[in-house]
Amino acid sequence: MSQQINLNADMGESFGAYAIGNDPAMLRVVNSANIACGFHAGDPLVMRDTVGLAFANGVSVGAHPGFPDLQGFGRRKMQMSAKEVEAIVIVQIGALQAVAAAAGGRVTHVKPHGALNNIAAVDEVLAAAIARAIKAVDPGLIFLAPACSAMARAGEAAGLKVAIEIFADRAYAPDGQLVPRGQPGAMIHDPQAALAHVLRMVREQALFPLAGGRIDTPVDSVCVHGDGPEAEATAIMVRDGLAAEGYALTPLPAMKRFA
Repeated sequence: MSQQINLNADMGESFGAYAIGNDPAMLRVVNSANIACGFHAGDPLVMRDTVGLAFANGVSVGAHPGFPDLQGFGRRKMQMSAKEVEAIVIVQIGALQAVAAAAGGRVTHVKPHGALNNIAAVDEVLAAAIARAIKAVDPGLIFLAPACSAMARAGEAAGLKVAIEIFADRAYAPDGQLVPRGQPGAMIHDPQAALAHVLRMVREQALFPLAGGRIDTPVDSVCVHGDGPEAEATAIMVRDGLAAEGYALTPLPAMKRFA
């Protein structure tokens, strides 16, 4: 049987009259969608429409909680206590669960967004708070966490199912974290370069920092950010490239190790 892998994207990030990304197109390509829950992006109508489209395309749905920062798209650091972070994650998961239930489906994973994700990747206290929030809402939820992150460790310590994620369109720093946006080489815009980046990591089960070196890690899921102009082309290139390598592209909850 082919080795399974998941392709995911962040979606539902439009808000009111402002459209971000091409969710209908992306939902024809990816296996799992991380849907904004109204704090950093999204609104009730966008959430409902995106969830409905995901289910219609056989795409599994995950909550994508972020800092309460609509103006900054959740990419600005905020000073919040672990107790506050735990609460905002619970609220955002719960909101998407209600939308999913109304559409006849369910939320099956959680992936933090933006600055919250970046901070909790290295902050053990906030990582544990997010893991507690997920477990408190539904211990059966999959925690989609970055490779080599404090969140991956916190999820495993909490007894959650943890899917390890790599990024198709982002470069890595020597410690295994993402190179900050705005720094040279942080973003990979060319779809062919993104595919080469992904295939190397998946084949070798390792990260390869921009500055050189190697960090071994399991890989369960590949993320293509859905808000860039090259997102659809990159997602198609990565999907087809992985399939050509013999990988079975699978929604997170259908993967054998999470079933």
